[in-house]
Parts: sequence; structure tokens; C-alpha cells
Amino acid sequence: MPYEGNQTSAPADAPILMFTRELDAPRELVWRAWSDPGQIAAWYAPEGFTVPRIELDFRPGGVMELDMQGPDGTIYPNRSTFVEIAPMERIVLDDRVQESDAWGDTPPPDSVQTITFTELPDNRTRLTVVVRLNSIPARDAMIEMGAATGWNQTLDKLTAHLVGVQEGKTA
Repeated sequence: MPYEGNQTSAPADAPILMFTRELDAPRELVWRAWSDPGQIAAWYAPEGFTVPRIELDFRPGGVMELDMQGPDGTIYPNRSTFVEIAPMERIVLDDRVQESDAWGDTPPPDSVQTITFTELPDNRTRLTVVVRLNSIPARDAMIEMGAATGWNQTLDKLTAHLVGVQEGKTA
């Protein structure tokens, strides 16, 4: 379901992917969805994937380890270290994919993800996710692997999760 204010970009001259969403939810609610392990497990994976395991030490230097489980049951382990946390404003993660046979011969390249939360009028929030890679070829490899589709599906799940939280259907 498309939402006004959604944008995806990969500038030709920069090793980044950027996703922007304007969400019909207050910034505090969006922040909690990114900082509460139970909520992260509810939405943080592409369509058809689940998060059966998450461990979260939400502080600078802390680690988020999570497993994404694909529709075929394959587990894709992920590990991110929190570089910076500016409450209600920004989260910076150093993302290192865990070695696993699940990734095959071409695991996703390491990246630094910066998530910003901008308060908008009418209890809305602009969420911006910037995925910075080491090179443009690494960025292009991520795109080839379906990262843009995966991130957009994940953010669709976040949007639906926030609707459910506001309607009292999910925590």
C-alpha cells in the first residue's frame, strides 16, 4: 500500500541507500518501535520473514543481535552495534552480517545505518533511514541482492505495526 511521503534513493555519486517515510504516528511511538525488542520483532524484516530471536542492549556500544527467518525456514543472523543514540532524534548502527551458510557465497556488505526521527505537524513523523556502504560497487551489490525492496517491505511492516499500536491491536 503506497503512502504519501515515501521515497527511496541511491544517488549515483554516493555509496548510500536512503529511505524516507512520513508516518501517521507521533515521534515517541515511532521511537519506541525502534527501541523496544518486542516491537522490533513484530516488524523488522521483509515481507514473509519473521524475527524469532532478538537480543537488544539499547545503548551506545550495545549490540542488537537478531535472526530473520525466511519463508523457507532459513535463519539469517544479523548483528549491529549501536554507535550513537540521540533519544527521539537519531540511531546510528554499525551493521555486520553474521557469517552463515544462509547467506551463500555473497553475504550483504557491512554498512552503517543512520535512522532519524523528525517530528512533523499533526502527530506525524518523518523517518529517514540512510544505509552507508564502503563503496558504490558495495551499494550496487546491495541493490542487486534486493535491499531496496527488503527495506521498503520492512518499512511497510513498520507502518502497519504503528497503525496496530495506535488502534490498540499490538503492543
